[in-house]
Amino acid sequence: VHRLVTYVFVYEDLVSLTCGAVAICYFAGSFERNVGTVKHCFLTITFSVLSALLYLLLEPLVSRVWEVGDAKGFLPVAFAMLGVSTTRSRMKRTLVFGCRVPVVLVPWFVLCVAWFIPHSSLLGNLCGLLVGEAYGLGYCFCLDFSESVGSKLDRVFPFTLLKRIPGLKYIPGSLAERRASNST
Repeated sequence: VHRLVTYVFVYEDLVSLTCGAVAICYFAGSFERNVGTVKHCFLTITFSVLSALLYLLLEPLVSRVWEVGDAKGFLPVAFAMLGVSTTRSRMKRTLVFGCRVPVVLVPWFVLCVAWFIPHSSLLGNLCGLLVGEAYGLGYCFCLDFSESVGSKLDRVFPFTLLKRIPGLKYIPGSLAERRASNST
């Protein structure tokens, strides 16, 4: 059961570790700025478990057609966060290499690019993207908690400790507090 979460910490080589670090900095960082640190931590674990469960469900079916690599690294969770962000985005179109494309197609384009990352599991990344899209479309509404709960969790042990670590940017749980901290 512990492997449902710990697979995000497994990397084969330096290239896959670097790609994972870029995904964490870029996708997870922007996602955290939108939802707050508390919800980000909760959703990181949730996306990790749901992506792993979906992978375990689909792997026997897909492995009959083509060889499937093990899900490793943070990329499936980053794809889940990217799927949520693009699904809930107010933008309709964005620029990708100078071409205007619908925002909802961006994660699928990035999925095709991620296929070429060494030791990256296409099925694992696809499962992460599907989980993120489902959450973004509201199919996983039971996983959401209100901003008031997020604000209350901001004041409990692990998160109060995170606020005190110098150099670490803590994002508050409520939208009003996030806007106030961004304006200062």
